[in-house]
Amino acid sequence: MKKLMAAVLYWLEFLVVSALLQVLARLRPDTSSNFVGRLCRVVGPMLPVSRIAYRNLEMTMPELDGHARKQIVLGMWENLGRNMGELPHIAALRENTVTGPGFEVQGAEYLAQQAHHGGSVLFVSGHIGNWEMLPPAVAQHGTPFASFYRAPSNPLINGVICSLRSKAMGRTPVPLFAKGAKGARQALAYVSRGGRLGMLVDQKMNDGIEASFFGRPTMTAPALAAMALRYRCPVIPGYVERLGPARLRIVVEPPMVLPDTGDKQKDLQTLVQMVNDRLETWIRKNPSSWLWLHRRWAKELYR
Repeated sequence: MKKLMAAVLYWLEFLVVSALLQVLARLRPDTSSNFVGRLCRVVGPMLPVSRIAYRNLEMTMPELDGHARKQIVLGMWENLGRNMGELPHIAALRENTVTGPGFEVQGAEYLAQQAHHGGSVLFVSGHIGNWEMLPPAVAQHGTPFASFYRAPSNPLINGVICSLRSKAMGRTPVPLFAKGAKGARQALAYVSRGGRLGMLVDQKMNDGIEASFFGRPTMTAPALAAMALRYRCPVIPGYVERLGPARLRIVVEPPMVLPDTGDKQKDLQTLVQMVNDRLETWIRKNPSSWLWLHRRWAKELYR
């Protein structure tokens, strides 16, 4: 009986999500972005999960007053809603449009260099701006990359999301690795064969290593740093800056200088910290562009 009820709920969720995506797909990209963005700006702050965002801001930016924190949370929800509204349209966004929906790439020369040289590359980013735009935009510059994903519990919705992502990639299909031990092994093998891999590394990993983030110790995933040091492959940082509704700028930075002291553990710790520092710099530029909804620091801080 429980399995039957779960199956019915999955189908109901699937029908609702599919219908919503079909409606959004019929709208202009900027109209869809505006509609869902404004809706989430109103509804999101009323959800209990917003308490996590406020707590994170209290811990990381204590200099802000209550009004400033509220504006960041409102902006965060609006950005998240815009991301959802733009998801059905990502495949149709064009590069270097003069006005309106589209995207541009700042630092495209670093992608061109990697496309020319070939070999393993690690792209590192976080949940900033519309992070869903990173893979298709980078792919258009000759450097498509594989990535990790966390599958929704509903396999029907997972299929819809994967379909949209595949459509956005066009004719450049790349592997998607499920988060977990098996996916990590597959990704490692992929990089060892010269593959390119992108990772969002701004969430807490309980079995990671401790590093500082916004001046507070937190457990951080070391996989990207470990792969980079093992294969001595370039680590290219980048993030997405929102310029307007369905208008985005992909900022690609020069490859990071990898530590090489001969002490493997020290180099690993150094590179993990370098990545955290880079993420913090991006987030501080526009705090409302980051997804503040995760318990990024020690769980006792949220009681």
